[in-house]
Amino acid sequence: MQVPTRFGRLPNYTFRQLRALLGDHSPAGNVVDLSIGDPRHSFPDWIGDEIAANCAAFGRYPPACGTHELRSAVSHWIKARYQVEIDPDANVISTCGSREALFSFCIALCTGGDGEPQRHVLIPNPFYMVYLGGAVASCGLPCFVEASAANGHFPDLESVGEEILERTSIAFACTPSNPQGAIASLPYLENLVSLAVEYGFRIFSDECYSEIYSSEPPPGILQAVRNVGAGLENVVVFNSLSKRSNLPGLRSGFVVGGAATVRHLKHFRSYSEPATPVPLQMAAAKAWRDEDHVAANRARYRRKYALAADILGDWQGFQRPQAGLYLWIDVGDGEDFALRLWKSRGVRVVPGAYFSTEAHGNNPGKSFVRVALVAEEDELEDGLTGIRDCL
Repeated sequence: MQVPTRFGRLPNYTFRQLRALLGDHSPAGNVVDLSIGDPRHSFPDWIGDEIAANCAAFGRYPPACGTHELRSAVSHWIKARYQVEIDPDANVISTCGSREALFSFCIALCTGGDGEPQRHVLIPNPFYMVYLGGAVASCGLPCFVEASAANGHFPDLESVGEEILERTSIAFACTPSNPQGAIASLPYLENLVSLAVEYGFRIFSDECYSEIYSSEPPPGILQAVRNVGAGLENVVVFNSLSKRSNLPGLRSGFVVGGAATVRHLKHFRSYSEPATPVPLQMAAAKAWRDEDHVAANRARYRRKYALAADILGDWQGFQRPQAGLYLWIDVGDGEDFALRLWKSRGVRVVPGAYFSTEAHGNNPGKSFVRVALVAEEDELEDGLTGIRDCL
């Protein structure tokens, strides 16, 4: 029995590649896992209480696109955070985290096919692997645009040329960026929106790390839309509670878009997507309305940024992140370093090449490793010290 051949174009997922690299080699000493961005800080105690208080709702099917309470909480948060008015009924959809939405909404919104020419999906390089999965699943044409230190870790979309832009359906953007931990400026985002309007494509703005930052809150694409006077139909915004509130297991995220886009996505979801159970949605609504636990979480990451700078700051390939959960360290050869680090120190990190691909004769992640700042401070200090010693 045949299977679709297009998925053969996908590389092994990041962590399968890492297991293959390290699998036959024994680690030295106690293992310190700094590979996966799996938040380990505590979430608020009242999350469990809120779920328990609404547990009777496990006895009914949840609304596929979210309860009004949750969508209203998201709308309220967006207004407070970005000073942008959003209609909770017309512009917001609740999703099972952001990962499924980034993948499946690419299928729902990528134009082309059905007898029409395929359209391009622009992907920053390095990138979150789900972007490529969504592009391939939607039968789009992946087009990788380098996002290296030379251009502030964000892709210059104008560099791809008018011929590609005119045939682009979706452009992925990630700010703060994964894996580099950089923040896109508001002028950059405004230019991105202007290009989307001019050439008629949608920006998929992945903002899942928006609430973990070193100093000033990162701007968002909705502010850019407001500033350039564009409508919402050219943007789709993705966010979740996974990083902001240390709740990856709650599987609660949201998507914001124009009214026509959201109507289309609601229709699509009625056939295809799982819904977050109502008790979890009620807990999520309360989490979006509370900022105290987010500020405490952010303060812990700031201490980790400082710890990393104390231990690794003398290494020329180290740069303190502006935001997010990760260090993006230039070590010369990411695969070689990750393997040596594992064998000599028992520290698990991810080669940067597993977040990037070769395009135009260059793989912009090849010399890097990504280090997740998720462990408790003592364990993290041991891991970072191991990295320094290996360097």
